Amino acid sequence: MKRVLVALLAISMAAGALTGCGSKGSEKTFTVGFDAEFPPYGYRDDNGEYVGFDLDLAAEVCKRQDWELVKQPIDWDAKDMELSSGAIDCIWNGFTMNGREDAYTWTEPYIDNSQVFVVASASGVQNKEELAGKVVAVQKDSSALAALNDEENADNIALRDSFSQLIEYADYNTAFMDLEQGAVDAVAIDIGVAQYQIAQREEGKFVMLQGEDNKLAVEQYAVGFLKGNDELRDTVQKTLDEMAADGTFAQIAEKWGLTDSVCLGK
Repeated sequence: MKRVLVALLAISMAAGALTGCGSKGSEKTFTVGFDAEFPPYGYRDDNGEYVGFDLDLAAEVCKRQDWELVKQPIDWDAKDMELSSGAIDCIWNGFTMNGREDAYTWTEPYIDNSQVFVVASASGVQNKEELAGKVVAVQKDSSALAALNDEENADNIALRDSFSQLIEYADYNTAFMDLEQGAVDAVAIDIGVAQYQIAQREEGKFVMLQGEDNKLAVEQYAVGFLKGNDELRDTVQKTLDEMAADGTFAQIAEKWGLTDSVCLGK
């Protein structure tokens, strides 16, 4: 009898893992893994609260599904380990799907994104070719870094090799502090994060290099689940589609200044 009970317990635990969501008593939990230094998608505000566009979307999904949202900050370069271990149910935080299509089970893309360069206004730099011989900052395991290391893009490889140094940072807040102090000459970064970082600092101090020719890459964000977790992905996707249809998605995007970047439902 003891062996039977142990076997039944093991089966029950395995079934719970396959559903994707955990439970807290009778209430299901939905644990979102995110980079807490990636505004406006997910970050810690001045009150110590985790906030952001993606976290607001996740909160609305949980509200409609009667789940409890668990906001789990993670080290971005450890995101795959967190997901595969079951510590989180998904990666939802400005997560680029391009080039990773086969590594995760994805929702439909919901944000169009670009990788750009930010420089000090006083630097006089107006195009990315003028970054030759300069020190450039980028986040570890970021889409900007992936674009600079894309062996199939000869122009980006040549650009990267022209820098005097490419420094990888754990987060973009630190990279911008070094840009402000002159320790680096430019930051390669997601356009939405760049806009937020520039707006938070002294007006006119930093600029994005303008024009399509100065972009590193154009990509899309989606929610990434463990490969094969179609059931949880489908539930989240259906809820996002409902939010897009009734206008809630657009309201949340407007709150965070991302209206022009939304691609879901278009």
